[in-house]
This record gives sequence, structure tokens and C-alpha cells, in this order.
Amino acid sequence: MKFTFDEIIKAADAQVLYKTNTSGVFSISTDSRNISSNDIYLPLKGEKFDGHNFINDALKKGARGYFTSDKNLTSPDAKFILYVENTLEAYLKIASYYKTKINPITIAVTGSSGKTTTKEMMASVAAEKYKTHKSILNHNNEIGLCQTMLSMGEDTEVLIVEMGMRGFGEIELLSKYAKPDIAIIANTGTAHIGRLGSVKNIAKAKCEITKYLHPEGLLIAHDTELIRETNTFEGQTIYAGLNSPELTDIKLGANSSEFVFKNQKYKLNVEGKHNIQNALFVILAGLKLGIDSKSIAAGLEKYRPIEKRWEISEISGYKIINDSYNSNPESLKAAVSTFLSTQKLPRALVLGDMGELGKDEKKYHKEIGGFLEKNFDDFKLITVGNLSKYIIKGLSDEKKFDAKNFESNYDAAKYILENIPAGTTMLFKASRSMKFEEIIKELEKK
Repeated sequence: MKFTFDEIIKAADAQVLYKTNTSGVFSISTDSRNISSNDIYLPLKGEKFDGHNFINDALKKGARGYFTSDKNLTSPDAKFILYVENTLEAYLKIASYYKTKINPITIAVTGSSGKTTTKEMMASVAAEKYKTHKSILNHNNEIGLCQTMLSMGEDTEVLIVEMGMRGFGEIELLSKYAKPDIAIIANTGTAHIGRLGSVKNIAKAKCEITKYLHPEGLLIAHDTELIRETNTFEGQTIYAGLNSPELTDIKLGANSSEFVFKNQKYKLNVEGKHNIQNALFVILAGLKLGIDSKSIAAGLEKYRPIEKRWEISEISGYKIINDSYNSNPESLKAAVSTFLSTQKLPRALVLGDMGELGKDEKKYHKEIGGFLEKNFDDFKLITVGNLSKYIIKGLSDEKKFDAKNFESNYDAAKYILENIPAGTTMLFKASRSMKFEEIIKELEKK
């Protein structure tokens, strides 16, 4: 995307402190390390960094001008200097200006878990009929939203953005600048409960996505009593769940799922009822977009998980299912249930710490142990980390399966190589901070 100088001033509501040469068109860059001569440097601030400290570096590398939130921070090397009170807000305004200019149908997706999968499924379906642009990976905060909107082509017809949050007001802010036409709330669970205090508060935060939802738009939400009680959107709303009478003929395989919904057969190349749940949201959104059910089915069948999302590989004689992109009690239970109900013996769970669960984090880990013991057997359990040891502590004295905890990824990998026989299928599930790819690298060395 390129902007004229006048467009930048208008979009960001900026004050010109200084200018000598404003001819041509410009792109916005927030990274002083990657600057071209037609870039305007926009310094962002974070908890541990301030982009204003790199303004001179950006100018030396060719930036024509820059934004600043400090009127005293000027440089004679710049061709122009623009003042705004808040550079992140300016970034959001510019991105929203560009989005309004392109005017794609906008779909926003949030949820305690499943939002990235739903977003990826949605993109696969929308691409069957429309020129589609989506958030990459999990770029679901303010900066990620800006990057997503500013990187879409001028021919974009459908824009799909993922919205994450760590506290109140964050999804509302994203909704304000994205202005969605369709909003999807995948679910509300315990992710980030350490910051928000209760699942009820999490539901309130997720429902902020409707604050700027188009009045004639559509909200698609997980059919739970909590979301029904919390939702205040007065426009068209569809609650979707696995209890839908229009959902029939569910068949779960080791690497696939099949079902019938609204008399159309669908196939997913991933397993698990939770993925069928995500697919229901996508089907309903696809129908709203005017995509016929056969094309929706084709799009869903083309969907493939992104890295660390149920990523299947063969390593050193083991079948590895890597789902260590993220973990919270709901997503862990869903992944484990799918794994243990579809994978043949021998099999093992390799589970790591779940992050951001607040003061009750030990209790949530113990509950996983109780959940495993109550519902499953015939597997080995390996846990890694200071919190995941409480999964084992949640087991009774008469364990139904072998369970061992390790402090480090290296120790866990060493144990696997020395004690887990080749031919075993293993599920790796943990929060990203656990860096479970280190275990896989150790296994690859063999």
C-alpha cells in the first residue's frame, strides 16, 4: 500500500512539524532495520522498547520522514516530521483508512481457543469464491491487525482478522478499527483467566467484538449459556454447537473427520469434534457470504493446520503429533480426547505447562490429571515443567498408566529415546513458552 503525503496527514490526523520534500507516495514502516527511501518511519512504544530511540537509524537507512509523539524530538536529516499524540493510535487510524478505501467484507474471529484454526478454515473457504486476505499466524493484537490490513492487496474482497486479548478493552479497540461485517466467537474458556479473574469476565471481553460489528452484520457464537447471557448484540445472531439438530453422521478418524450439516456432507483432514465445532462457524459464515455449500465443503477439505497445530511427522521411528502452539485447559482436554480416541497403541502424551492461568494454575493442572484418569487408559504420560508436575499430582495413588515428570525438555527427550519404543504415537501439547520444539530437535538427532 502506498499513500500520498496528504493522505497520511488525513488518515493519522497528524500535525506537520517540519517539511521540505513531500513529493511521491509512501509506505509505513515500524521497523528501523528494514527501511526504504519511500518509507515513513512510525516508532511504536512497548513495555520494554521505544521506537523513538531508532529514528536516526531509520533516517540513515533512507526514511524520508517520521512520526513522533515528542515535539522536541526533531532531526534536520528528515524531509518531514509528523506529530501525533500516540503512534500506535496513528498506526491503527492509517490501517483503518486503507481498509475503508479497499472496502472488503471483514470477518473477525476471536475465542479462548480455536480462533486461529477457525480463521485458517475461514480463509480456505472464502478463497473458493473471493480474493481473500487473512491475519498471518497468530498476529491478533493491535500491531498485528495493522500489519494485516496494510498488507492486503487493493483487489481484496474478503478480509479475515484474528482478534486476541489479555484484558478488557483490547478486543473492543480491535473491533473499532476493523469494523467487522461478520464476527465469530469460537468459545470462552480459561485462557487469560489470571488477568481477568473469571470465565464470566472472559466472556465479556470476547463479546467486545460486537461493539463495532455492523448493525446489519452477523454474529456467530458458540452455543453456551454463558455467551447467550453475555452477548448484547441486537443484530442477527446464530448460536452454533455440536448439539445442533442439523448436525448428523459424525465420523471421527485418525487423521480426518466427516459429518453432515444442513444436508451437506463435509470432510476435514484433521480429527476431533472440536474441529467440527470450528467448521460449523465457518460454514455459517460462508453461507452468509453467499458461497454455496458444495464450495464450502471443498474449501474445508483443502484446509491444513499451520505449524505446531496438529502437525504430524515421523521422527526417529515415532509418529509425532505436535500441537504445542498453545495450551489451556479447554484446548488440552479437546486435543487429548481426540488423540486418545483416534490413535492406536502404543501411544504417549507429552504435556507441558499451561500459561496465564493465574492464582489457581496448580488447581487447573491437577484437574487435567483427574480428567485423564477418569476418562482414559492405555497410554504413557510424560510431563515437562514446574506446573505440569501437578498433572501427575492430580492422579490417584492407584495410577491407571505410567506417569513421569521432567524439569527440562532435554531430560524428557532423553527419557523418550531410552524408554519409549519405536512405533509409538506421541502427542506434544504445551504453551509456546515451553519450547517443545527443543524436544523434537533432540529426537531428530537420533
